[in-house]
Amino acid sequence: MSIRSKSNTMIEASKRRVAYINEMIESGHAAELVKEGESYHEEQLKQIAQDICSRKGVKAVLIAGPSSSGKTSTSYKLCLALLEQGKQPVALSLDNWFVNAEDAPLDEEGKKDYESVYALDLVRLDTDLRGLIAGEEVALPTFNFLTGTREYNGETLKLEPDNILVIEGIHALNPILTEHIEASCKYKIYAAPMSPVTLDGEKWIPTTTHRLLRRMSRDLRTRGKSPQTTIEQWQSVRDGEGKWIEPFQKEADAQFDTSMTYELPAIRYTVETALQTVPSSAEEYKVAEQLLYYLSFFEGLEASFVPRTSILREFIGGSQFNVG
Repeated sequence: MSIRSKSNTMIEASKRRVAYINEMIESGHAAELVKEGESYHEEQLKQIAQDICSRKGVKAVLIAGPSSSGKTSTSYKLCLALLEQGKQPVALSLDNWFVNAEDAPLDEEGKKDYESVYALDLVRLDTDLRGLIAGEEVALPTFNFLTGTREYNGETLKLEPDNILVIEGIHALNPILTEHIEASCKYKIYAAPMSPVTLDGEKWIPTTTHRLLRRMSRDLRTRGKSPQTTIEQWQSVRDGEGKWIEPFQKEADAQFDTSMTYELPAIRYTVETALQTVPSSAEEYKVAEQLLYYLSFFEGLEASFVPRTSILREFIGGSQFNVG
């Protein structure tokens, strides 16, 4: 098959997929559509968990990915998959090892750069991870985002033989974080949406747009940020990803596609009205208009159809996991 023929085949398949999604929603079979998307994730995670358990000596699973990839929910869902394999996983977030706000590194413009790997206390993190893997009892920090300080509230952890760390954060695959830990002890996962969609055979919805819409939904819900503000900040986020995250994707032992067949209909239900408030005079208007165009191809899907264990709940709210 020629490259052109293969491309045309992919386009037609994706167009049929959009039509199928809308038909399922319109015909009252939204629950089946959602179940299909969740099953796709469950099967991926089951295979990854089996691969982890097949490797002797793995004590730390590291999950990285760009903004709004669903890393935190992925870590909790992977823990459930590891439990089914007989492991006793412990979920940790790298965010808790942030340096105090006053010590955060600065970017080229002199602003605090929380996207930098050096926003983490690398020395403390290295000491704690090596201690845990060596079987020592370690005091676990909690980062207080209101005060911008790392706190210790008496929580400790000591790994038992069946325990395995599941650590998530945007820098988890950066070798500098775990350079003193044996390679055989580590298993690395890159999590991100990886399935773009074509709407009409000409315009594609890139996976970066999926993530922008996810972030927009979460910003609206948890931070009171308007879509205009999220769009305004997006390029800075993307620049940070290109510098600190994407170069280490090749380090991963496994790739986890966090895309969902039903997510754009569900996201439309949460952000469409807010997107329409971006003024036509604003620099962000063209992006907002494009996003509305993308979403217009899909029927809206109410959040009530989305399971509380879904990765999408990290963005639309109502997750049973501790994801903010």
